[in-house]
Amino acid sequence: MAGGLVVVANEGEQYHGKLTCFVILACMMAAMGGVIFGYDIGISGGVTSMEPFLKKFFHDVYTKMKEDKEVSNYCKFDSQLLTSFTSSLYVAGLFATFAASSVTRAFGRKPSILLGGANFLAGAALGGAASNIYMLIFGRVLLGVGVGFANQAVPLYLSEMAPSKYRGGINNSFQLSVGIGVLIANLINYGTEKVKGGWGWRVSLAMAAVPASILTVGAFFLPETPNSLIQRTNDHEKVKRTLQRVRGTDDVKAELDDLIIASAISKTIKHPFKNILQNKYRPQLVMSIAIPFFQQVTGINVIAFYAPILFRTIGLGESAALLSAVVTGAVGIATTAMSMLIVDKVGRRGLLIFGGVQMFVTQMIVGGLMGAKLGDHGGLSKAWAFVILVLICIYVAGFGLSWGPLGWLIPSEIFPLEIRSAGQSITVAVNFLFTFLVGQTFLAMLCHFKFGIFFFFGVWVAIMTAFVYLFLPETKNLPIEKMERVWREHWFWKRIVGENKNEVTIKQEEA
Repeated sequence: MAGGLVVVANEGEQYHGKLTCFVILACMMAAMGGVIFGYDIGISGGVTSMEPFLKKFFHDVYTKMKEDKEVSNYCKFDSQLLTSFTSSLYVAGLFATFAASSVTRAFGRKPSILLGGANFLAGAALGGAASNIYMLIFGRVLLGVGVGFANQAVPLYLSEMAPSKYRGGINNSFQLSVGIGVLIANLINYGTEKVKGGWGWRVSLAMAAVPASILTVGAFFLPETPNSLIQRTNDHEKVKRTLQRVRGTDDVKAELDDLIIASAISKTIKHPFKNILQNKYRPQLVMSIAIPFFQQVTGINVIAFYAPILFRTIGLGESAALLSAVVTGAVGIATTAMSMLIVDKVGRRGLLIFGGVQMFVTQMIVGGLMGAKLGDHGGLSKAWAFVILVLICIYVAGFGLSWGPLGWLIPSEIFPLEIRSAGQSITVAVNFLFTFLVGQTFLAMLCHFKFGIFFFFGVWVAIMTAFVYLFLPETKNLPIEKMERVWREHWFWKRIVGENKNEVTIKQEEA
């Protein structure tokens, strides 16, 4: 007969456990999904500045760069076909992430990571062997499917595997891996640009198969997260054994009880994309859209995709532009590593606000200097080019501390289990949509806005910093299955989701 079970949540009880080697190794392997994402970002920006690549696939851009002396510095690379090469990946990723949501919810985080690696591997092979623009773009689409699956599953995997007091640092390893991928790609681009015969770009594109192979093979050996296991099975003993293994302790009762509650609620939800529209999930829905949107309009992908092109715009040679991109990539890794170490102590809000101020100030100065010193023709002096490079490094440092890692961390930790896959898919889809829009329009915007492009992104950074200050509560050190508490206690969101509740009522069938 039907009955009602009232479950009192463990509001004040802390989970037991420690950061085990088992969790560290599993998360290191899963974070390889960030390496494939970062590698693609770095490679696509580098090969689009290589003259043999442009000559083969984008001859109009090559001609404009080499022969047309009347074209403005800001317009040399303005080509919708060229930007389609970069941004086609994100259109494919946008659609793939919704398919990944169903896979992640029904079959677990591990299969999505496996599918991500396999698709990326196929795309890398096709890109390296491309003989025409159609092969090139189709290879990008396969890469996009791979990144769509990996970016949907990996941040969830990291947040669910990590103990709550280390969750920020472990999840930030995803962005650290993205930065490592960008740096490796920039180093490879710097080396392959010097290859005689003009086929170095093929090496750059094909080498994406290395991290993709590691992720694909490694995914077979990854354990599933306790959260995913309990969502897909009623075998509480199996979940308990998994929890004991990942937490390194036998005392996992408090965490297991909360997982059982979360799972029972989750199993009452048949249509998570419909349910996420309810008022009680409104804060999470807003954040799943706002945070990835803001992450993209920081302007960081302008630097990541087009750093070599941007540095060529201010007058650096091909090798110098690629080397400068290596420098900015190294800065991004160093500051993301710093963020990993301090995010669970300082908190999410403080880092986002500090990083926002740092990015805003440097963007305003870069825009002002380029407006004053770089005309439509010629270039900057070496001294001023160096100053611009230093300022861009400071900007990248601000992003690496804040919106880079936290743009992935916060969405992955705020969703309750019943809408977690749907919420993460919305986050990734919004991220890819605006990555596509920024990537597709940037070179045209650079041509028309000129130095004003930095002021444009700077205004958005100011807006997002104010948004964080007003509307984002602190989430550090709170268990992931108790996260709804922060919205019920927030000055604004409690008006929408309701006041504090300490009991969760679950309908269940009794024999």
